[in-house]
Amino acid sequence: MGHLLSRGIPVASRSVPRRAATLAGMATRGGPQRKGGRPTPGKGRAGGAKPTPKPTAKRKPAPTQAAPVPAPPPGPFRLGAIPGATPGKWIDIWKTRMPRNPLELVPLTVAEQHAAFARGDMDAAIVRLPIDRDGLNVIPLYEETTVVVCAADSALTAADELTAEDLLGEVRIVPGDDVLSFDVAGTAEPRFAAPATTGEAVEIVATGVAIVLVPMSLARLHHRKDVTFRPLAEAPASAVALAWPAEGATELVDTFVGIVRGRTSNSSR
Repeated sequence: MGHLLSRGIPVASRSVPRRAATLAGMATRGGPQRKGGRPTPGKGRAGGAKPTPKPTAKRKPAPTQAAPVPAPPPGPFRLGAIPGATPGKWIDIWKTRMPRNPLELVPLTVAEQHAAFARGDMDAAIVRLPIDRDGLNVIPLYEETTVVVCAADSALTAADELTAEDLLGEVRIVPGDDVLSFDVAGTAEPRFAAPATTGEAVEIVATGVAIVLVPMSLARLHHRKDVTFRPLAEAPASAVALAWPAEGATELVDTFVGIVRGRTSNSSR
């Protein structure tokens, strides 16, 4: 200490130039700087911390509601059917596809098939052609072979197929509900009154006194052990069709027509 005083320089005066130099250097460099050059997260310009936002509660999705099951169309569906008709396969499909709509089978005679539509007895029907098509939609389904029904022990059974010549001299019964309406040359008329129905005619045929001509389905319908039948070559066939009203058809009618035409449940019309 005495040495420093002896040279005439106060101790405090020596620190001044060093501080001045330090301040001058800081001024040229722009003053003290923060590393990174970015503001500290979470602090505002005023120096206060920003409030932490509250988490937004997630809304639960609304429960999905099942679509209401549509009510079935009013039923039942009434299907008329002539004797010998075989709609079984279509009825089976209906039961599978339309379980809530029962199908009611309505027996139908050929003589009354058009009048039954006029009375509103059925929604659609399997009919035998020809039919008065006035006010009806009609689509052909199939044709039936004409057969000769005879006694089981008749000489006519010797052939697998008969011709008109084979029937020469045979007594032919034409019942009141005959659906063929054609003549066979060379056959004889019975000496007794014609029966009203095909079923009654077959009973007479079983005695061996006569024959009757019918579509094959009717021969099968009235089958007995004491009668049989043979196809008649070149005889007119009997056509079967599906008919329904041309106006006012219901959804059930459209469904059955689609089944008959082979549409599936996913098919468009």
